[in-house]
Amino acid sequence: MSNATLYLVATPIGNLGDLSPRARDVLAAVDLIAAEDTRVSQKLLHACGLPKKPMLSYYEHNRRARGEEVLAALRAGRSCALVTDAGTPAVSDPGEDLVALCAAHGIPVVPVPGCCAAVCGLAVSGLPTGRWCFEGFLSVNKKTRREHLDALSNEKRTMIFYEAPHKLCATLRDLAAAFGGTRRISLSRELTKLHEETLRMTLDEAAAHFDRTPPRGEFVLVVEGAPDTPDSAPDEAARLAAAAEAVRRRVEGGQTQKDAVKAVSAESGVKKNALYRYVLEQTQQNP
Repeated sequence: MSNATLYLVATPIGNLGDLSPRARDVLAAVDLIAAEDTRVSQKLLHACGLPKKPMLSYYEHNRRARGEEVLAALRAGRSCALVTDAGTPAVSDPGEDLVALCAAHGIPVVPVPGCCAAVCGLAVSGLPTGRWCFEGFLSVNKKTRREHLDALSNEKRTMIFYEAPHKLCATLRDLAAAFGGTRRISLSRELTKLHEETLRMTLDEAAAHFDRTPPRGEFVLVVEGAPDTPDSAPDEAARLAAAAEAVRRRVEGGQTQKDAVKAVSAESGVKKNALYRYVLEQTQQNP
């Protein structure tokens, strides 16, 4: 066990038998454990027959102050394990800030692999696994949520989302509106637990199913990427180029770029976010 090292220790997402021998050894040997919820982590140590350890909480609302505390301990030569309540720390998790802080100060960071709900859900989805992207939780803010999904409208890779049961139905409706109701989805819940379940259907079928059956447990949503549409790709590129030219003329006429993009988007039907990105790319290429 190396001193002055941060260990990212993956913990079980349900079945305690998934805690690896290496993870046990690291948790038993480190000087300090930074935990999402110290009560949950103490129960894990007890259930696995591991000794009690000095712990401090590290979560979203205290990550800045606690990050400095962990950094001070590491710089003093102590070793620390970062754990979440379940799964791999620093993935869709405030632990990413602690890793960045350690990297900025030259502190070694060592991963101790194990469970990750996103990868487990992808593996059992029955959807393409060669290329995929992890999108985490969608925002509860409607505008931010819509912009996030708009940006994914042409994403061809398999997409992975996390969702809580009380927001699942609304999310399925939003996904169907953004990608079309016939797009395939795999929904995994309670992975590695007693009531583990994976459902494979279309987005419309999923929305109807969970309108009838109240969802329970945390979900991993694996959504099929956009189909290849080679015939329409040139048309879309031409529409973007024409819309960008209209934006350029408006800007030359005195409009701000933001107002010009908004107006041209409304007139042409080209999505505002896509047009804005295209205009920025063209500006950077032809300053």
